[in-house]
Amino acid sequence: MANNKHIGALQKYEDIHFVDSTKPVWNYSILTEDDITRFQQGTHSTMYNLLGNKQFTVLDTPGTYFAVWAPNATQVSVIGNFNDWNNETHQLFVRLDSSGIWEGFIPNVLAGESYKYHIHGFQGLRLDKGDPYAHFWETRPLTASITWGTFYDWDDEQWMQTRKKHNDLKAPWSVYEVHLASWMRPDKNDEERYNTYAQITERMVPYVKEMGFTHVEFMPVNEHPFDGSWGYQGTGYFASTSRFGSPQDFAAMVEAFHKAGIGVIIDWVPSHFPYDSHGLFMFDGTHTYEYADMRKGYHPDWNSYIFNYARGEVKSFLISSAHFWCNRFHIDGLRVDAVSSMLRLDYSRNAGQWEPNEFGGNGNIEAISFIKDLNITLYRDFPDIQTIAEEATDWPKISRPIYDGGLGFGMKWMMGWMHDTLDYFKMDPIFRQFHQDKFAFSMMYFYDENFMLPLSHDEVVHGKSPMLYKMPGDEWQKFANLRLLYTYMFTHPGAKLLFMGDEFGQTSEWNYKSELPWELLKHVSHGGMKYCVQKLNELYRAEPALYEKQFEPGGFEWVDLNHRSDSVITYKRKGLNPEDDVLVVLNMTPIVRKDWPVHVQGKKEWSEIFNSNNIEFWGTGDVYNPTIPFEITDEESEWYKLSVQLPALSAIVLK
Repeated sequence: MANNKHIGALQKYEDIHFVDSTKPVWNYSILTEDDITRFQQGTHSTMYNLLGNKQFTVLDTPGTYFAVWAPNATQVSVIGNFNDWNNETHQLFVRLDSSGIWEGFIPNVLAGESYKYHIHGFQGLRLDKGDPYAHFWETRPLTASITWGTFYDWDDEQWMQTRKKHNDLKAPWSVYEVHLASWMRPDKNDEERYNTYAQITERMVPYVKEMGFTHVEFMPVNEHPFDGSWGYQGTGYFASTSRFGSPQDFAAMVEAFHKAGIGVIIDWVPSHFPYDSHGLFMFDGTHTYEYADMRKGYHPDWNSYIFNYARGEVKSFLISSAHFWCNRFHIDGLRVDAVSSMLRLDYSRNAGQWEPNEFGGNGNIEAISFIKDLNITLYRDFPDIQTIAEEATDWPKISRPIYDGGLGFGMKWMMGWMHDTLDYFKMDPIFRQFHQDKFAFSMMYFYDENFMLPLSHDEVVHGKSPMLYKMPGDEWQKFANLRLLYTYMFTHPGAKLLFMGDEFGQTSEWNYKSELPWELLKHVSHGGMKYCVQKLNELYRAEPALYEKQFEPGGFEWVDLNHRSDSVITYKRKGLNPEDDVLVVLNMTPIVRKDWPVHVQGKKEWSEIFNSNNIEFWGTGDVYNPTIPFEITDEESEWYKLSVQLPALSAIVLK
């Protein structure tokens, strides 16, 4: 694994320089020929060690080394507070190897200085750009980069040494998806105020621990100019957002989660970037980071621009960004956003708006190659992490090994399960009997991929309504339906993801400008929902049958799909030890089912270990199974008929 302790001490390259100490910028380099070759080939995964700004001492003089890739520039200067933003005084030197990299050491410019690159670009354009490799940026609406490092004296060795078992595909994955700004605010009515990373840590770590989630997933934490993009249109691919503090403050938050035994996943967006003037778009006056052909380079859905995956320097930039988060910040997983849009040339485009690849197909061959190289690199250097694809089509083998023709992700979001499940639960229960096939369809294709079941932020915005109000019926039935859905989710094979606020039944759509409606927890109904999710997490982690074979055919078995008219469904989850098997019975109607028959083989003594109708969850609590009678139906082959009590709109789990 890459060095995770010391960051930024690069004096070992000090023999590569031509210093004239009388000049405001010294001709100094820390780049080797091998670095340039790999950068241009798209195979350099640690360019964050070389480009951007680096503070160290040259000839006993402290200062900052700057390096930026601007291949179409004719002049590049560093401007900042230190020179009153004068665009002529501190000109960088262009390397003579045709790499397009401009560099130089500016003495006595220390950490904490705001700066930009003033670029004389293609056809005489003058541009002021932030540093693509900067680790710290001014807080929006300001747009300058800041000279800063990411050194942090980590104290999470115990997690790092043992995280392989936590992040393994045979381990429980219960993910709490979070938007840092709106989880909780100092003033819920003031969108301009944020909790710091330290304040978020103080509040969120014990909450996530109490709730029993195994991982948190942060919506993009990289620097981004517009709050309304939720971070998905970023300008700082090597910088945690300054909205909440410094990179060191972010590192301390990750460390606190690790010390609490909780993994950290971040959303990472290599699919597109915005057109902000200080960002990557038209970086040196022409299409440097994006495709020049707007049939490939412009994203019509998001009014943004698509990375040129055919360009080696862009591939190195993106792979280095992913590597940076895993190395410098000990991230346990990257959820890669909008993979579908990367793979398909015709994504959101009509006929005539896209051009087929060289073989006549709709696949973006360069993007496919980039994704494979990305996963090869990350799993080579960080074998204990997972990469997770947000991919919504039927593209094959997203989470299969590259040697087997796959793309090499560890997991893929199961969007089909999400859509089918929500469509089913939105129905009036009287109609569910006619749609059981849709409900059960997920297991027809489940083993095609390593799936994560997502109930994400996308399902509670833009008029889709909060989870609670997707459910039919009166207030009690809405809560009962939601508890039933969550129990189904937690007992279905695959990893789980739940967006913040869903755990207590938020009654409004998510609003990034405010905070979660925590006041709802004063109501027993919402407090009961929260406790139900807490106990489901406890159940999931405690029962090996629910995770040991969560991606294997041997981990699931339909027991009863034959009571369609009653909308009662039974299935078994199986682990490595048959003694750990659990039975799940779902009653999808508001009708209590007394003495419901469940036929099992090999085992006659079962007990109830979870009931979504528990009175502590705001259920009725009056229909449960203190004991489960059984009859022998075939003694020779050990078939038994259990007689169970099924509460209305509820699930029970038996062991």
